[in-house]
Amino acid sequence: MAILAPTSPTVVPGGASSWQRSRRFVLPVVGFAVALAFLAPYIVMLLNSLRPSSDVVQTPPTLLPRTWQLSTYAQVLGDERFLNYLKTSMIVAVSSTLIVILVAIPAAYFTARFRFPGRTAFLLLVLITQMFSPTSLVVGLYREFFNLNLVNTYGAIILTNAAFNLAFAVWILHGFFSSIPTEVEEAAHLDGCGRLATLLRIMLPLTLPGIVTAIVFTFIAAWNEYVVALTLMLDEDKKPLTVGITSYVTGYEQHWDQLFGASVIAIIPVVILFAFIEKHLVGGLTAGSIK
Repeated sequence: MAILAPTSPTVVPGGASSWQRSRRFVLPVVGFAVALAFLAPYIVMLLNSLRPSSDVVQTPPTLLPRTWQLSTYAQVLGDERFLNYLKTSMIVAVSSTLIVILVAIPAAYFTARFRFPGRTAFLLLVLITQMFSPTSLVVGLYREFFNLNLVNTYGAIILTNAAFNLAFAVWILHGFFSSIPTEVEEAAHLDGCGRLATLLRIMLPLTLPGIVTAIVFTFIAAWNEYVVALTLMLDEDKKPLTVGITSYVTGYEQHWDQLFGASVIAIIPVVILFAFIEKHLVGGLTAGSIK
């Protein structure tokens, strides 16, 4: 009886290598196209800030300005109204972020490490509060702050932004604290660290990626908030950027170039925030675990 030798799979000459060669060109092109799609609105916004206001609404529209105007940003930065808008947004965003982080860290640590009656109900309640939108509660918020005499104050917007972003921070930090083995804390206790020292010197460095995520989410949400600020802030010099920059285009005056210029400046703090903390997203994964 004849025994047939096993046959080797058919290999198309140059098939794999041709795909590898083409992938070197296809993937960068696709990546560039996706990046361009996301950057297109910002590019248009930047170009519109560098053309006269009449050129922005002129038809037919053109991508590049017909006349380049380089004085827009000097006009915006020299506008006292814009500086007040910028100051308000910075105060509200930074203060709200600090409150959220200072409250969320001990709350998440306690719920992750201790079992107490009503713990599950508490976490569920925190999750449910994340489902509410400030827009749906804006009337009630206005009435509450009116009774407390806090309408038209920084405190009203700061407390509102902190309250609506606290649930996300608690949940994400709870997950990070829960993922750290208890043996790490036990080793710290054996070395003489108390509960607070263990939290500050061991747990916080290990949960740095979660803290960074909570900071970014809270800061951006507070920086971009519009409805509550529109309702609670009445004075022109206390309005944040999201509300104030709309005054550049009204029924009586249309400064489209300054509107786009102010919008470009408004995204700079967020970009700077990402530039400073991006390295901690990876570095924080192992920080504090090596002695």
